[in-house]
Amino acid sequence: MPLSFLGSGESAVIAKVRGRGDLHHHLETLGFVEGATVEVMSKAADDLIVQVKGTHVALSKQVASRILATTATPTPNPA
Repeated sequence: MPLSFLGSGESAVIAKVRGRGDLHHHLETLGFVEGATVEVMSKAADDLIVQVKGTHVALSKQVASRILATTATPTPNPA
């Protein structure tokens, strides 16, 4: 489901970031990568403030709709 569908206080795991080019690269640089946990901190007027990898990031609804997430728990990486 798109990240824009989550409500305030809900968490999910990023499954895929759709798109190409600069926006895709920018989102990856911010920490929106497959397997990362993201939490919606607040949601107002179609904009979201989310926490990913310990950082708060503001996203428009259009950008958040490009990030696909699942509510399943992340698989831990073997050390």
